[in-house]
Amino acid sequence: GVRLLLHGLCSNTTVKSLDLKGNNLRSLGAEALGKLLRQNKSIRSLTLEWNSLGMWEEGFSFFCQGLRANNVLQRLDLRNNQINHQGAGELAMALTHNTSLQELDLRWNNIGLLGGRALLNCLHSNKTLKRLELAGNNVPGDILKAVEQALDHNQDREVILSEAQNQVNILSKEVLSLKDEKNKQFMDYVDTVDKQKEERARSEKMSAARVSQLQEALDEQYSIMNSLKTKLQMTEAALALSEQKVRNLGELLNAMKQEQNCVTECHVRELQQQKQEGADREGRLLHDLSAASEKNLLLRNQVDELERKCKVQQDQLFQVKQDLTNTTAELKLRAVEAEERLEMEKRRYKQSLEDMESLRIKEVGRLTQHMEASERSMHNRIQSLEAIRISLEEELSQVKAAALTERGQAEEELIKVRSQTRLEEQQRLEHLEEKLRLMTESRDEAQNCCLKQKEMVAEAQAKAKQLSLYADGLRRRLDELQQDLDSKEEEKVTELNKVKLELQEQIGHLEAERTAQDGLKEKIAALERQLKALSSNHREALLDKEGEISLLLEKLRMKEAEISRVREEEAQRASFLQNAIMAYVQGSPLGTHICRK
Repeated sequence: GVRLLLHGLCSNTTVKSLDLKGNNLRSLGAEALGKLLRQNKSIRSLTLEWNSLGMWEEGFSFFCQGLRANNVLQRLDLRNNQINHQGAGELAMALTHNTSLQELDLRWNNIGLLGGRALLNCLHSNKTLKRLELAGNNVPGDILKAVEQALDHNQDREVILSEAQNQVNILSKEVLSLKDEKNKQFMDYVDTVDKQKEERARSEKMSAARVSQLQEALDEQYSIMNSLKTKLQMTEAALALSEQKVRNLGELLNAMKQEQNCVTECHVRELQQQKQEGADREGRLLHDLSAASEKNLLLRNQVDELERKCKVQQDQLFQVKQDLTNTTAELKLRAVEAEERLEMEKRRYKQSLEDMESLRIKEVGRLTQHMEASERSMHNRIQSLEAIRISLEEELSQVKAAALTERGQAEEELIKVRSQTRLEEQQRLEHLEEKLRLMTESRDEAQNCCLKQKEMVAEAQAKAKQLSLYADGLRRRLDELQQDLDSKEEEKVTELNKVKLELQEQIGHLEAERTAQDGLKEKIAALERQLKALSSNHREALLDKEGEISLLLEKLRMKEAEISRVREEEAQRASFLQNAIMAYVQGSPLGTHICRK
Protein backbone atom coordinates (compact mmCIF):
# COMPACT_ATOMS: atom_id res chain seq x y z
CA GLY A 1 0.00 0.00 0.00
CA VAL A 2 2.82 2.42 0.81
CA ARG A 3 4.55 1.65 -2.47
CA LEU A 4 1.41 2.44 -4.47
CA LEU A 5 0.76 5.64 -2.49
CA LEU A 6 4.34 6.90 -2.85
CA HIS A 7 4.45 5.94 -6.55
CA GLY A 8 1.39 8.15 -7.09
CA LEU A 9 2.97 11.02 -5.13
CA CYS A 10 6.17 10.99 -7.22
CA SER A 11 4.51 13.06 -9.96
CA ASN A 12 2.28 15.12 -7.62
CA THR A 13 2.90 18.89 -7.41
CA THR A 14 0.30 20.06 -4.86
CA VAL A 15 0.99 18.07 -1.66
CA LYS A 16 3.27 20.08 0.68
CA SER A 17 3.20 17.95 3.86
CA LEU A 18 3.18 14.13 4.30
CA ASP A 19 2.59 12.33 7.66
CA LEU A 20 3.26 8.53 7.74
CA LYS A 21 3.97 7.91 11.44
CA GLY A 22 3.15 4.51 12.98
CA ASN A 23 2.66 2.62 9.65
CA ASN A 24 5.24 -0.19 10.15
CA LEU A 25 7.20 0.71 6.99
CA ARG A 26 9.79 -1.92 6.00
CA SER A 27 12.69 -2.04 3.56
CA LEU A 28 10.42 -1.76 0.48
CA GLY A 29 8.69 1.24 2.01
CA ALA A 30 12.08 2.88 2.75
CA GLU A 31 13.16 2.32 -0.88
CA ALA A 32 9.88 3.85 -2.11
CA LEU A 33 10.49 6.85 0.18
CA GLY A 34 13.98 7.30 -1.34
CA LYS A 35 12.47 7.24 -4.85
CA LEU A 36 9.83 9.79 -3.75
CA LEU A 37 12.51 12.15 -2.41
CA ARG A 38 14.43 11.91 -5.69
CA GLN A 39 11.46 12.66 -7.98
CA ASN A 40 9.02 14.83 -5.99
CA LYS A 41 9.63 18.60 -6.01
CA SER A 42 6.74 19.87 -3.86
CA ILE A 43 6.83 18.15 -0.42
CA ARG A 44 8.28 20.46 2.25
CA SER A 45 7.52 18.41 5.44
CA LEU A 46 7.81 14.62 5.98
CA THR A 47 6.89 12.84 9.27
CA LEU A 48 8.06 9.18 9.68
CA GLU A 49 7.76 8.63 13.45
CA TRP A 50 7.37 5.08 14.89
CA ASN A 51 8.30 3.16 11.72
CA SER A 52 11.57 1.34 12.72
CA LEU A 53 13.34 2.33 9.49
CA GLY A 54 16.76 1.86 11.10
CA MET A 55 16.28 -1.91 11.36
CA TRP A 56 16.47 -2.28 7.53
CA GLU A 57 19.97 -1.15 6.57
CA GLU A 58 19.64 -1.45 2.78
CA GLY A 59 16.26 0.29 2.69
CA PHE A 60 17.52 3.05 4.98
CA SER A 61 20.59 3.56 2.74
CA PHE A 62 18.24 4.01 -0.28
CA PHE A 63 16.25 6.51 1.78
CA CYS A 64 19.45 8.45 2.63
CA GLN A 65 20.46 8.50 -1.07
CA GLY A 66 17.08 10.02 -1.94
CA LEU A 67 17.53 12.64 0.81
CA ARG A 68 20.96 13.43 -0.60
CA ALA A 69 19.50 14.13 -4.08
CA ASN A 70 16.50 16.14 -2.75
CA ASN A 71 16.67 19.96 -2.73
CA VAL A 72 13.08 20.80 -1.67
CA LEU A 73 12.41 19.10 1.71
CA GLN A 74 12.72 21.47 4.71
CA ARG A 75 11.50 19.41 7.71
CA LEU A 76 12.07 15.68 8.46
CA ASP A 77 10.82 13.79 11.56
CA LEU A 78 12.58 10.41 12.29
CA ARG A 79 11.76 9.88 15.98
CA ASN A 80 11.61 6.34 17.41
CA ASN A 81 12.96 4.61 14.28
CA GLN A 82 15.75 2.50 15.95
CA ILE A 83 18.50 4.26 13.98
CA ASN A 84 21.99 3.11 15.06
CA HIS A 85 25.40 4.73 14.53
CA GLN A 86 25.67 3.26 10.99
CA GLY A 87 22.35 4.82 9.97
CA ALA A 88 23.47 8.11 11.53
CA GLY A 89 26.66 7.96 9.41
CA GLU A 90 24.61 7.51 6.23
CA LEU A 91 22.36 10.39 7.26
CA ALA A 92 25.46 12.54 7.82
CA MET A 93 26.75 11.71 4.31
CA ALA A 94 23.36 12.71 2.87
CA LEU A 95 23.31 15.97 4.85
CA THR A 96 26.74 17.00 3.54
CA HIS A 97 25.23 17.25 0.01
CA ASN A 98 21.70 18.41 0.95
CA THR A 99 21.10 22.18 0.68
CA SER A 100 17.42 22.55 1.62
CA LEU A 101 16.75 20.70 4.93
CA GLN A 102 16.35 23.09 7.89
CA GLU A 103 14.86 20.90 10.68
CA LEU A 104 15.74 17.26 11.56
CA ASP A 105 14.26 15.41 14.57
CA LEU A 106 16.20 12.24 15.64
CA ARG A 107 15.00 11.86 19.22
CA TRP A 108 14.70 8.45 20.91
CA ASN A 109 16.97 6.43 18.62
CA ASN A 110 20.25 4.52 19.18
CA ILE A 111 22.74 6.89 17.56
CA GLY A 112 25.37 6.82 20.34
CA LEU A 113 28.82 8.42 20.38
CA LEU A 114 29.92 7.47 16.83
CA GLY A 115 26.68 8.66 15.26
CA GLY A 116 26.85 11.95 17.18
CA ARG A 117 30.40 12.55 15.93
CA ALA A 118 29.38 11.80 12.32
CA LEU A 119 26.48 14.29 12.53
CA LEU A 120 28.79 16.89 14.11
CA ASN A 121 31.32 16.46 11.29
CA CYS A 122 28.62 16.86 8.61
CA LEU A 123 27.57 20.20 10.11
CA HIS A 124 30.94 21.67 9.09
CA SER A 125 29.95 21.35 5.40
CA ASN A 126 26.14 21.77 5.77
CA LYS A 127 25.26 25.45 6.22
CA THR A 128 21.43 25.26 5.92
CA LEU A 129 20.42 23.04 8.89
CA LYS A 130 19.06 25.21 11.72
CA ARG A 131 17.53 22.69 14.13
CA LEU A 132 18.71 19.17 15.11
CA GLU A 133 17.10 17.24 18.01
CA LEU A 134 19.25 14.42 19.51
CA ALA A 135 17.62 13.77 22.92
CA GLY A 136 17.41 10.15 24.09
CA ASN A 137 20.24 8.88 21.86
CA ASN A 138 23.06 8.30 24.43
CA VAL A 139 25.07 11.12 22.83
CA PRO A 140 27.65 12.76 25.19
CA GLY A 141 26.99 16.27 26.43
CA ASP A 142 30.09 17.80 24.83
CA ILE A 143 28.99 16.60 21.37
CA LEU A 144 25.48 18.01 21.99
CA LYS A 145 27.02 21.36 22.91
CA ALA A 146 29.22 21.32 19.81
CA VAL A 147 26.16 20.55 17.65
CA GLU A 148 24.29 23.46 19.23
CA GLN A 149 27.24 25.75 18.52
CA ALA A 150 27.37 24.64 14.87
CA LEU A 151 23.61 25.22 14.48
CA ASP A 152 23.93 28.68 16.06
CA HIS A 153 26.77 29.38 13.65
CA ASN A 154 24.52 28.38 10.70
CA GLN A 155 21.76 30.68 11.97
CA ASP A 156 24.20 33.58 12.38
CA ARG A 157 25.54 32.93 8.89
CA GLU A 158 22.03 33.08 7.40
CA VAL A 159 21.32 36.32 9.26
CA ILE A 160 24.56 37.87 7.96
CA LEU A 161 23.81 36.73 4.41
CA SER A 162 20.28 38.18 4.56
CA GLU A 163 21.65 41.50 5.85
CA ALA A 164 24.26 41.60 3.11
CA GLN A 165 21.61 40.82 0.47
CA ASN A 166 19.39 43.60 1.82
CA GLN A 167 22.29 46.05 1.67
CA VAL A 168 23.10 45.00 -1.89
CA ASN A 169 19.44 45.49 -2.91
CA ILE A 170 19.33 48.93 -1.27
CA LEU A 171 22.56 49.98 -3.00
CA SER A 172 21.34 48.73 -6.38
CA LYS A 173 18.09 50.67 -5.95
CA GLU A 174 20.03 53.82 -5.05
CA VAL A 175 22.31 53.40 -8.07
CA LEU A 176 19.31 52.91 -10.38
CA SER A 177 17.58 56.00 -8.94
CA LEU A 178 20.75 58.06 -9.43
CA LYS A 179 21.05 56.83 -13.00
CA ASP A 180 17.42 57.73 -13.71
CA GLU A 181 17.90 61.21 -12.23
CA LYS A 182 21.06 61.79 -14.27
CA ASN A 183 19.36 60.60 -17.46
CA LYS A 184 16.40 62.91 -16.81
CA GLN A 185 18.72 65.87 -16.19
CA PHE A 186 20.70 65.13 -19.33
CA MET A 187 17.52 64.83 -21.43
CA ASP A 188 16.24 68.14 -20.03
CA TYR A 189 19.56 69.78 -20.86
CA VAL A 190 19.45 68.38 -24.41
CA ASP A 191 15.85 69.60 -24.83
CA THR A 192 16.83 73.11 -23.68
CA VAL A 193 19.78 73.16 -26.13
CA ASP A 194 17.49 72.02 -28.98
CA LYS A 195 14.96 74.72 -28.11
CA GLN A 196 17.68 77.36 -28.08
CA LYS A 197 18.89 76.19 -31.49
CA GLU A 198 15.35 76.37 -32.91
CA GLU A 199 14.83 79.86 -31.49
CA ARG A 200 18.14 81.04 -32.96
CA ALA A 201 17.20 79.62 -36.37
CA ARG A 202 13.84 81.39 -36.24
CA SER A 203 15.46 84.67 -35.24
CA GLU A 204 17.98 84.35 -38.07
CA LYS A 205 15.18 83.74 -40.59
CA MET A 206 13.21 86.72 -39.31
CA SER A 207 16.29 88.93 -39.42
CA ALA A 208 17.03 87.80 -42.99
CA ALA A 209 13.47 88.61 -44.05
CA ARG A 210 13.62 92.02 -42.43
CA VAL A 211 16.97 92.80 -44.04
CA SER A 212 15.48 91.97 -47.46
CA GLN A 213 12.55 94.28 -46.74
CA LEU A 214 14.97 97.07 -45.78
CA GLN A 215 16.95 96.58 -48.96
CA GLU A 216 13.77 96.85 -51.06
CA ALA A 217 12.78 100.02 -49.21
CA LEU A 218 16.23 101.53 -49.84
CA ASP A 219 16.03 100.63 -53.58
CA GLU A 220 12.60 102.25 -53.91
CA GLN A 221 13.37 105.43 -51.95
CA TYR A 222 16.55 107.24 -52.97
CA SER A 223 15.61 110.50 -51.29
CA ILE A 224 16.67 109.66 -47.77
CA MET A 225 20.26 110.91 -47.75
CA ASN A 226 20.24 113.05 -44.66
CA SER A 227 18.19 110.50 -42.78
CA LEU A 228 20.62 107.85 -43.98
CA LYS A 229 23.51 109.81 -42.47
CA THR A 230 21.76 109.81 -39.15
CA LYS A 231 20.92 106.15 -39.67
CA LEU A 232 24.56 105.44 -40.45
CA GLN A 233 25.67 107.14 -37.28
CA MET A 234 23.13 105.23 -35.24
CA THR A 235 24.03 101.97 -36.94
CA GLU A 236 27.74 102.65 -36.33
CA ALA A 237 27.02 103.19 -32.65
CA ALA A 238 24.93 100.00 -32.58
CA LEU A 239 27.76 98.18 -34.35
CA ALA A 240 30.22 99.46 -31.79
CA LEU A 241 27.93 98.24 -29.04
CA SER A 242 27.51 94.90 -30.75
CA GLU A 243 31.28 94.61 -31.16
CA GLN A 244 31.73 95.35 -27.49
CA LYS A 245 29.14 92.71 -26.68
CA VAL A 246 30.88 90.26 -29.00
CA ARG A 247 34.15 90.97 -27.22
CA ASN A 248 32.46 90.49 -23.88
CA LEU A 249 31.00 87.22 -25.12
CA GLY A 250 34.48 86.16 -26.28
CA GLU A 251 35.90 86.99 -22.87
CA LEU A 252 33.09 85.04 -21.23
CA LEU A 253 33.81 82.11 -23.51
CA ASN A 254 37.51 82.23 -22.61
CA ALA A 255 36.59 82.36 -18.92
CA MET A 256 34.28 79.40 -19.41
CA LYS A 257 37.08 77.49 -21.13
CA GLN A 258 39.46 78.26 -18.29
CA GLU A 259 36.84 77.13 -15.76
CA GLN A 260 36.31 73.94 -17.73
CA ASN A 261 40.06 73.30 -17.75
CA CYS A 262 40.19 73.91 -13.98
CA VAL A 263 37.25 71.55 -13.45
CA THR A 264 38.93 68.85 -15.55
CA GLU A 265 42.18 69.26 -13.58
CA CYS A 266 40.22 69.02 -10.30
CA HIS A 267 38.50 65.86 -11.56
CA VAL A 268 41.87 64.33 -12.49
CA ARG A 269 43.30 65.18 -9.08
CA GLU A 270 40.25 63.75 -7.31
CA LEU A 271 40.55 60.55 -9.35
CA GLN A 272 44.23 60.25 -8.42
CA GLN A 273 43.40 60.84 -4.75
CA GLN A 274 40.64 58.21 -4.90
CA LYS A 275 43.06 55.74 -6.51
CA GLN A 276 45.66 56.42 -3.81
CA GLU A 277 43.06 56.05 -1.07
CA GLY A 278 41.85 52.76 -2.60
CA ALA A 279 45.45 51.49 -2.77
CA ASP A 280 46.03 52.53 0.87
CA ARG A 281 42.85 50.79 1.96
CA GLU A 282 43.82 47.65 0.09
CA GLY A 283 47.24 47.73 1.76
CA ARG A 284 45.64 48.14 5.18
CA LEU A 285 43.24 45.30 4.57
CA LEU A 286 46.08 43.07 3.36
CA HIS A 287 48.13 44.01 6.43
CA ASP A 288 45.18 43.19 8.71
CA LEU A 289 44.67 39.87 6.95
CA SER A 290 48.36 39.00 7.32
CA ALA A 291 48.20 39.90 11.04
CA ALA A 292 45.11 37.72 11.50
CA SER A 293 46.83 34.84 9.67
CA GLU A 294 49.90 35.24 11.90
CA LYS A 295 47.69 35.14 14.99
CA ASN A 296 46.02 31.98 13.67
CA LEU A 297 49.46 30.42 13.13
CA LEU A 298 50.45 31.33 16.69
CA LEU A 299 47.27 29.78 18.02
CA ARG A 300 47.87 26.64 15.98
CA ASN A 301 51.44 26.42 17.27
CA GLN A 302 50.18 26.80 20.84
CA VAL A 303 47.63 24.03 20.27
CA ASP A 304 50.38 21.82 18.82
CA GLU A 305 52.53 22.50 21.88
CA LEU A 306 49.62 21.58 24.14
CA GLU A 307 49.12 18.35 22.22
CA ARG A 308 52.82 17.56 22.56
CA LYS A 309 52.67 18.23 26.31
CA CYS A 310 49.62 15.97 26.62
CA LYS A 311 51.48 13.24 24.74
CA VAL A 312 54.50 13.66 27.02
CA GLN A 313 52.24 13.43 30.07
CA GLN A 314 50.61 10.31 28.67
CA ASP A 315 54.05 8.76 28.14
CA GLN A 316 55.00 9.67 31.69
CA LEU A 317 51.80 8.11 33.00
CA PHE A 318 52.51 4.98 31.00
CA GLN A 319 56.02 4.82 32.47
CA VAL A 320 54.61 5.27 36.00
CA LYS A 321 52.18 2.41 35.35
CA GLN A 322 55.04 0.20 34.15
CA ASP A 323 57.06 1.12 37.25
CA LEU A 324 54.11 0.19 39.45
CA THR A 325 53.65 -3.15 37.72
CA ASN A 326 57.40 -3.86 38.01
CA THR A 327 57.39 -2.95 41.69
CA THR A 328 54.35 -5.14 42.36
CA ALA A 329 56.01 -8.07 40.54
CA GLU A 330 59.20 -7.53 42.52
CA LEU A 331 57.21 -7.39 45.76
CA LYS A 332 55.42 -10.61 44.89
CA LEU A 333 58.71 -12.33 44.11
CA ARG A 334 60.27 -11.06 47.29
CA ALA A 335 57.22 -12.16 49.28
CA VAL A 336 57.44 -15.69 47.80
CA GLU A 337 61.14 -15.89 48.61
CA ALA A 338 60.53 -14.56 52.11
CA GLU A 339 57.78 -17.13 52.70
CA GLU A 340 60.06 -19.93 51.59
CA ARG A 341 62.82 -18.70 53.83
CA LEU A 342 60.41 -18.25 56.69
CA GLU A 343 59.10 -21.79 56.28
CA MET A 344 62.66 -23.17 56.22
CA GLU A 345 64.09 -21.03 58.97
CA LYS A 346 61.30 -19.94 61.34
CA ARG A 347 62.99 -20.92 64.52
CA ARG A 348 66.54 -19.93 63.60
CA TYR A 349 66.09 -16.54 62.00
CA LYS A 350 63.44 -14.63 63.97
CA GLN A 351 65.65 -11.58 64.12
CA SER A 352 66.30 -11.69 60.34
CA LEU A 353 62.53 -11.94 59.78
CA GLU A 354 61.98 -8.86 61.88
CA ASP A 355 64.64 -7.02 59.87
CA MET A 356 62.99 -8.07 56.62
CA GLU A 357 59.61 -6.88 57.85
CA SER A 358 61.08 -3.50 58.77
CA LEU A 359 62.66 -3.29 55.30
CA ARG A 360 59.32 -4.11 53.67
CA ILE A 361 57.56 -1.46 55.71
CA LYS A 362 60.19 1.08 54.60
CA GLU A 363 59.82 0.09 50.94
CA VAL A 364 56.02 0.41 51.14
CA GLY A 365 56.38 3.87 52.70
CA ARG A 366 58.86 4.82 50.02
CA LEU A 367 56.44 3.66 47.28
CA THR A 368 53.54 5.57 48.83
CA GLN A 369 55.68 8.72 49.04
CA HIS A 370 56.70 8.27 45.40
CA MET A 371 53.03 7.89 44.38
CA GLU A 372 52.05 11.00 46.34
CA ALA A 373 54.86 13.00 44.70
CA SER A 374 53.77 11.84 41.22
CA GLU A 375 50.16 12.78 41.99
CA ARG A 376 51.27 16.23 43.11
CA SER A 377 53.30 16.75 39.96
CA MET A 378 50.29 15.67 37.87
CA HIS A 379 48.07 18.17 39.73
CA ASN A 380 50.58 20.95 39.06
CA ARG A 381 50.76 20.08 35.38
CA ILE A 382 46.96 20.01 35.09
CA GLN A 383 46.77 23.45 36.74
CA SER A 384 49.36 24.84 34.29
CA LEU A 385 47.37 23.40 31.36
CA GLU A 386 44.19 25.04 32.66
CA ALA A 387 46.02 28.40 32.92
CA ILE A 388 47.23 28.01 29.32
CA ARG A 389 43.67 27.23 28.19
CA ILE A 390 42.34 30.37 29.93
CA SER A 391 45.00 32.52 28.23
CA LEU A 392 44.09 31.00 24.84
CA GLU A 393 40.41 31.80 25.39
CA GLU A 394 41.32 35.42 26.23
CA GLU A 395 43.39 35.73 23.06
CA LEU A 396 40.49 34.34 21.01
CA SER A 397 38.13 36.93 22.50
CA GLN A 398 40.62 39.70 21.67
CA VAL A 399 40.88 38.46 18.06
CA LYS A 400 37.06 38.50 17.75
CA ALA A 401 36.87 42.07 19.11
CA ALA A 402 39.58 43.23 16.68
CA ALA A 403 37.72 41.64 13.76
CA LEU A 404 34.48 43.37 14.75
CA THR A 405 36.24 46.77 14.97
CA GLU A 406 37.79 46.26 11.53
CA ARG A 407 34.39 45.43 10.10
CA GLY A 408 32.88 48.63 11.59
CA GLN A 409 35.73 50.73 10.16
CA ALA A 410 35.22 49.26 6.69
CA GLU A 411 31.48 50.07 6.80
CA GLU A 412 32.22 53.66 7.93
CA GLU A 413 34.65 54.12 5.04
CA LEU A 414 31.96 52.92 2.60
CA ILE A 415 29.48 55.46 3.99
CA LYS A 416 32.05 58.28 3.70
CA VAL A 417 32.86 57.42 0.07
CA ARG A 418 29.14 57.40 -0.86
CA SER A 419 28.52 60.78 0.81
CA GLN A 420 31.56 62.31 -0.94
CA THR A 421 30.40 61.10 -4.37
CA ARG A 422 26.90 62.48 -3.79
CA LEU A 423 28.26 65.90 -2.72
CA GLU A 424 30.56 66.04 -5.76
CA GLU A 425 27.69 65.22 -8.13
CA GLN A 426 25.49 67.91 -6.52
CA GLN A 427 28.26 70.51 -6.90
CA ARG A 428 28.75 69.59 -10.56
CA LEU A 429 25.02 69.90 -11.24
CA GLU A 430 24.92 73.34 -9.56
CA HIS A 431 27.89 74.47 -11.66
CA LEU A 432 26.19 73.34 -14.89
CA GLU A 433 22.95 75.12 -13.87
CA GLU A 434 24.90 78.37 -13.30
CA LYS A 435 26.45 78.03 -16.76
CA LEU A 436 23.02 77.56 -18.31
CA ARG A 437 21.71 80.60 -16.47
CA LEU A 438 24.58 82.77 -17.77
CA MET A 439 23.96 81.56 -21.33
CA THR A 440 20.25 82.39 -21.09
CA GLU A 441 21.06 85.88 -19.75
CA SER A 442 23.44 86.54 -22.66
CA ARG A 443 20.77 85.32 -25.11
CA ASP A 444 18.19 87.66 -23.56
CA GLU A 445 20.60 90.61 -23.86
CA ALA A 446 21.19 89.85 -27.55
CA GLN A 447 17.43 89.70 -28.16
CA ASN A 448 16.97 93.09 -26.44
CA CYS A 449 19.66 94.60 -28.65
CA CYS A 450 17.89 93.23 -31.75
CA LEU A 451 14.59 94.78 -30.60
CA LYS A 452 16.27 98.18 -30.10
CA GLN A 453 17.78 98.02 -33.57
CA LYS A 454 14.33 97.20 -35.01
CA GLU A 455 12.84 100.23 -33.27
CA MET A 456 15.59 102.46 -34.65
CA VAL A 457 15.00 101.10 -38.16
CA ALA A 458 11.28 101.88 -37.85
CA GLU A 459 12.06 105.47 -36.82
CA ALA A 460 14.48 105.76 -39.72
CA GLN A 461 11.79 104.60 -42.18
CA ALA A 462 9.41 107.30 -40.87
CA LYS A 463 12.05 109.98 -41.32
CA ALA A 464 12.85 108.62 -44.78
CA LYS A 465 9.27 109.18 -45.91
CA GLN A 466 9.50 112.81 -44.86
CA LEU A 467 12.85 113.43 -46.60
CA SER A 468 12.26 111.62 -49.91
CA LEU A 469 12.97 114.87 -51.89
CA TYR A 470 16.74 114.78 -51.21
CA ALA A 471 17.40 111.33 -52.73
CA ASP A 472 17.93 112.42 -56.40
CA GLY A 473 21.22 114.27 -55.90
CA LEU A 474 22.86 111.67 -53.68
CA ARG A 475 22.58 108.34 -55.54
CA ARG A 476 26.34 107.98 -55.82
CA ARG A 477 26.76 108.47 -52.10
CA LEU A 478 24.06 105.84 -51.54
CA ASP A 479 25.92 103.34 -53.73
CA GLU A 480 29.11 103.88 -51.76
CA LEU A 481 27.22 103.61 -48.50
CA GLN A 482 25.52 100.43 -49.75
CA GLN A 483 28.93 98.93 -50.51
CA ASP A 484 30.09 99.84 -47.00
CA LEU A 485 26.93 98.31 -45.54
CA ASP A 486 27.49 95.10 -47.54
CA SER A 487 31.04 94.84 -46.24
CA LYS A 488 29.87 95.42 -42.67
CA GLU A 489 27.07 92.89 -43.10
CA GLU A 490 29.61 90.38 -44.34
CA GLU A 491 31.72 91.10 -41.26
CA LYS A 492 28.65 90.60 -39.09
CA VAL A 493 27.92 87.29 -40.83
CA THR A 494 31.51 86.15 -40.24
CA GLU A 495 31.30 87.18 -36.60
CA LEU A 496 28.01 85.32 -36.22
CA ASN A 497 29.59 82.25 -37.79
CA LYS A 498 32.49 82.52 -35.34
CA VAL A 499 30.05 82.77 -32.44
CA LYS A 500 28.19 79.71 -33.74
CA LEU A 501 31.44 77.78 -34.03
CA GLU A 502 32.41 78.75 -30.49
CA LEU A 503 28.99 77.67 -29.22
CA GLN A 504 29.36 74.34 -31.02
CA GLU A 505 32.79 73.92 -29.43
CA GLN A 506 31.25 74.63 -26.02
CA ILE A 507 28.57 72.02 -26.70
CA GLY A 508 31.30 69.53 -27.67
CA HIS A 509 33.19 70.31 -24.45
CA LEU A 510 30.00 69.78 -22.45
CA GLU A 511 29.45 66.45 -24.15
CA ALA A 512 33.06 65.49 -23.38
CA GLU A 513 32.45 66.43 -19.75
CA ARG A 514 29.33 64.29 -19.74
CA THR A 515 31.32 61.32 -21.10
CA ALA A 516 33.98 61.96 -18.45
CA GLN A 517 31.24 61.97 -15.79
CA ASP A 518 29.96 58.64 -17.15
CA GLY A 519 33.49 57.25 -16.91
CA LEU A 520 33.75 58.51 -13.33
CA LYS A 521 30.43 56.85 -12.52
CA GLU A 522 31.69 53.56 -13.97
CA LYS A 523 34.90 53.86 -11.92
CA ILE A 524 32.86 54.57 -8.77
CA ALA A 525 30.71 51.50 -9.48
CA ALA A 526 33.87 49.40 -9.98
CA LEU A 527 35.30 50.72 -6.69
CA GLU A 528 32.03 49.88 -4.92
CA ARG A 529 32.17 46.37 -6.39
CA GLN A 530 35.77 45.98 -5.21
CA LEU A 531 34.78 47.16 -1.72
CA LYS A 532 31.86 44.70 -1.68
CA ALA A 533 34.16 41.88 -2.77
CA LEU A 534 36.70 42.82 -0.08
CA SER A 535 33.97 43.00 2.60
CA SER A 536 32.56 39.61 1.49
CA ASN A 537 36.06 38.05 1.56
CA HIS A 538 36.68 39.58 4.97
CA ARG A 539 33.38 38.18 6.26
CA GLU A 540 34.17 34.75 4.85
CA ALA A 541 37.61 34.87 6.50
CA LEU A 542 35.96 35.83 9.80
CA LEU A 543 33.51 32.95 9.48
CA ASP A 544 36.36 30.53 8.72
CA LYS A 545 38.29 31.83 11.74
CA GLU A 546 35.26 31.41 13.97
CA GLY A 547 34.89 27.83 12.71
CA GLU A 548 38.56 27.13 13.46
CA ILE A 549 38.18 28.67 16.91
CA SER A 550 35.15 26.48 17.65
CA LEU A 551 37.11 23.42 16.50
CA LEU A 552 40.02 24.36 18.78
CA LEU A 553 37.65 24.81 21.70
CA GLU A 554 36.10 21.43 21.01
CA LYS A 555 39.56 19.85 20.92
CA LEU A 556 40.44 21.51 24.23
CA ARG A 557 37.25 20.19 25.79
CA MET A 558 37.92 16.69 24.53
CA LYS A 559 41.47 16.82 25.89
CA GLU A 560 40.25 18.05 29.27
CA ALA A 561 37.75 15.21 29.39
CA GLU A 562 40.50 12.71 28.53
CA ILE A 563 42.80 14.19 31.20
CA SER A 564 40.07 13.99 33.85
CA ARG A 565 39.31 10.40 32.79
CA VAL A 566 43.01 9.48 33.00
CA ARG A 567 43.22 11.09 36.43
CA GLU A 568 40.23 9.12 37.66
CA GLU A 569 41.61 5.88 36.24
CA GLU A 570 44.99 6.46 37.88
CA ALA A 571 43.36 7.33 41.21
CA GLN A 572 41.30 4.13 41.01
CA ARG A 573 44.39 2.09 40.11
CA ALA A 574 46.38 3.65 42.95
CA SER A 575 43.58 2.89 45.40
CA PHE A 576 43.36 -0.65 44.04
CA LEU A 577 47.12 -1.08 44.46
CA GLN A 578 47.04 0.27 48.01
CA ASN A 579 44.14 -2.03 48.90
CA ALA A 580 45.91 -4.98 47.29
CA ILE A 581 49.16 -4.25 49.13
CA MET A 582 47.34 -3.87 52.43
CA ALA A 583 45.35 -7.04 51.82
CA TYR A 584 48.53 -8.86 50.85
CA VAL A 585 50.37 -7.63 53.93
CA GLN A 586 47.49 -8.53 56.20
CA GLY A 587 46.92 -11.93 54.57
CA SER A 588 50.61 -12.97 54.58
CA PRO A 589 52.10 -14.92 57.57
CA LEU A 590 54.24 -11.88 58.36
CA GLY A 591 51.04 -9.82 58.74
CA THR A 592 49.56 -12.46 61.04
CA HIS A 593 52.78 -12.52 63.03
CA ILE A 594 52.72 -8.72 63.37
CA CYS A 595 49.06 -8.81 64.42
CA ARG A 596 49.88 -11.42 67.05
CA LYS A 597 52.69 -9.25 68.41
